[in-house]
Amino acid sequence: MTPSTGPGGPAGAAAGSAAWELLLPAVSAPARARGRALQEALRDAVRSGRLTPGTRLPSSRDLAADLKVSRGLVTEAYGQLTAEGYLRSGRGAGTWVGDAVRAARPRARDLAPRSPADRVDFVPGTPDLSLFPRSAWAAAQRGVLTKLPHGSLGYPDPRGLPRLRTALAELLARRRGVVADPERIMVVSGVAQATSLLASVLRARGTRTAGVEDPGSPQHHALYAAAGLGTVPLPLDDEGLSTGPLYASGVRLVVTTPAHQFPTGIACSARRRAELLGWARSVNGLVLEDDYDGDFRYDRAPVGALQGLDPERVAYTGSVSKSLAPGLRLGWLLVPEWLADDVVERKRTTDLGHPALDQALFARFVERGDYDRQLRVCQRAYRERRDTLVAALAEHFPGSRVTGIAAGLHAIATLPERYGPEEGFLARVAEAGVAVRPLTAYAHGGAAGGPVGERPVTGKEVRLVLGYAHLTPGRIRAGVARMAAAV
Repeated sequence: MTPSTGPGGPAGAAAGSAAWELLLPAVSAPARARGRALQEALRDAVRSGRLTPGTRLPSSRDLAADLKVSRGLVTEAYGQLTAEGYLRSGRGAGTWVGDAVRAARPRARDLAPRSPADRVDFVPGTPDLSLFPRSAWAAAQRGVLTKLPHGSLGYPDPRGLPRLRTALAELLARRRGVVADPERIMVVSGVAQATSLLASVLRARGTRTAGVEDPGSPQHHALYAAAGLGTVPLPLDDEGLSTGPLYASGVRLVVTTPAHQFPTGIACSARRRAELLGWARSVNGLVLEDDYDGDFRYDRAPVGALQGLDPERVAYTGSVSKSLAPGLRLGWLLVPEWLADDVVERKRTTDLGHPALDQALFARFVERGDYDRQLRVCQRAYRERRDTLVAALAEHFPGSRVTGIAAGLHAIATLPERYGPEEGFLARVAEAGVAVRPLTAYAHGGAAGGPVGERPVTGKEVRLVLGYAHLTPGRIRAGVARMAAAV
């Protein structure tokens, strides 16, 4: 017995055979699950197109007899799928596959960025995920699950759990010199969400453009555009973001990375910090400080956050993406008091709060000192890898310069003219299995303006943004050697 196609039409042998293969495993399921299994098997047959629209199904009596199940089981399955729109039936006219379903090929693609195993990828900003403290994290998770009150599993305060906001306030004040009131800290899914929240609130208050560093993060344009803001590229000089063009731009919101400018590696000078705050006060503006890797300084203690100098003119954001793993999607945003209520309400309507279990886990991780230990582990590893990169460049590319402060997860390397032009260099090293990114890839205004060292750049030199944190010292040496052999 097979389904037939069309009223009174011939038997649809192919369709019936295909559907039969899906139904047989279902009826062999345990008795309690057999009805659900039969329903799901029929759904899959319709969704996949193995039972096409207009196909007539066997009567419930015939199908039950062939499958050796109760007729009630089949009748219930037909009734449920008819109610859902997969099947249609008429009194005395039988049961048919409905016309509402369109077959779709199920797939689950992974769009996360990946590099082939045989390629050395100097992508900047990526931490070494093998350093993730699995044992300490698992211990914290067990402790949280054992002691977390039932009430904490409800909808959280949109700002975040008080326990985590308190722990973050202490951590950021101690490590980054931030003026951190737990009432003005918001737990977010990362710097991207923090930026979007702040931009959307300011858009509602009349802001239309945001100033961004040039060169700078390539994500800024899309993030601000999604919030309805345009972006104005602002150049850099030896001390950081240039304030002359900032005043001339007319913007009242600017995002900056003063501790370690991305990507040039400049540390904002004390004089320039004061000038940025003077600009914000004079235009009633706001500075968004992206402290993306402020904990990682290798030649001296990190400079404190700009926010500590004027908490009412600087919003501050950071995350665990460089210290633990970007996949945790966990960060923080500190906002001035005059913006706090609006940002909290926008956070509430955006996602009803960050996952409570993740917050409680990270709070315990910070409170027990595990996060400080993790930062020390990363600092030692990344300092060694930066030193390895500098030494390898000196060996294989004589005359090259590594500029910017000794900090973060990437460095700027300027190679002599003989290795240029840049376009040809990039093509040759790509063919050799090495992925690098030029400084020009991070330009917003059409050129990678701004200084990258003490000497002027000629235009024929090759300027690279080289990430090293995720690569072992051996891979760094091999990658630089492979580049040199290619050119």
